[in-house]
Amino acid sequence: MELRHLRYFTAVAAHGSFRRAAAILHLTQPALSRQVRDLEDELGVILFARGRNAATLTDAGELFCEEARDVLARADLAIQRVRGEKEREVLRVGYGPTLTAGIMPGALERFQSATPRVRIELCDLSPREMADLARKGRLDLFIAPADPHFIVPGFQWIDLRRSSLVLVMPRIHPLAKLRRIAPMRLRDLPMVGLGRENFPGYVARMRAILKPFGISPRFVTLVNDGVSSMFAELEANNAAAVLADGIANMMPRSLVARPFSPALPDITIQIGLPAARTHPHAENFARLLNEEAKRIGTVRQTGNWRRGRDSNPR
Repeated sequence: MELRHLRYFTAVAAHGSFRRAAAILHLTQPALSRQVRDLEDELGVILFARGRNAATLTDAGELFCEEARDVLARADLAIQRVRGEKEREVLRVGYGPTLTAGIMPGALERFQSATPRVRIELCDLSPREMADLARKGRLDLFIAPADPHFIVPGFQWIDLRRSSLVLVMPRIHPLAKLRRIAPMRLRDLPMVGLGRENFPGYVARMRAILKPFGISPRFVTLVNDGVSSMFAELEANNAAAVLADGIANMMPRSLVARPFSPALPDITIQIGLPAARTHPHAENFARLLNEEAKRIGTVRQTGNWRRGRDSNPR
C-alpha cells in the first residue's frame, strides 16, 4: 500500500464518482479504478458500492476513509516540513510494473539521492493510456513495449531491455506440473489475452510470435484493465496467458510462470522521450534506468535515438 492509493481512494470518496475523481486527479477512469481495486484486494474488503454513475462507501470504506484521511494529513504535514514549504519540480513517468521489474527501484533511489528537489510522479498505465497522455504533453518520459501499433508522434526512443515471454497459469492447470513449456502445447489451449482498447498490439504480437509454430492462439477472453483483472480471469477460466517474465514479481501464489522451450522471441522494452522540449531531468533518469538494466544483465542497448515527428518503436 502506498500513499497514492490512499489519495486515490479519498478522492473517489469525496466526489462520490470514479469519473469525477479521475478528472480531478488527471488520470483515466480505468487507471483510477484499477488502483482502487488493488487497494481493496490488499485490504481484503470492498470499499465502494459501485453504481452506474456513483460510488458509495461501504461500512468498511467509511471506517477506512477516516483512517486514510488522518494518515494523509500527517504525511502532508511531514512533506511540507521537509520541503520547507517550497514546491519541487515534478518528473512525470509512465510505466508498467512488469516492464521495469528489478530496474525501477535502483534508478529511483539513485535519482532521488542526486536530485532531491525533483519529485518523480510514477503513473502505472497501459500502453494506450501512456500514448494518450504523452500526446497531451502530460508525460515527460514513459516505458513501453516496442510495437508498430504503438505510435506517438514527436517522440524519440531508446532500447531499455529485452524481456522473455513466459506462460502464466493457475497452479492447478494441467501444464503447471511442467518445468518448461513447448510452444506446441498452446495449440487449442484456452488463453487469456490483453484487450485491444488499452493494449492495441498484444493480440497481433501473439499471433505473429506463434505463427511459425503453426499455432493460432485461442483467446477465451481479453482483459483491458491490466494484470489484476488478468489474474482473476486466469483463475476463473483455469486458462493460461503469455506475458513478460517481469509478471513473476507481481503474481499471487495461486499462479505459476513457466519458461518456453524452445524460447519464444523476446520483446524489447523502450524508453520514450519528447523529441522537443524534453524535461531537463528526463534524460538523466533514462540514463539511470539503462544503467540499472545493464547492471542486472537484461539490457540490449543500441545507444542510438530514433527521432522524427511520426517516429514509433519498431
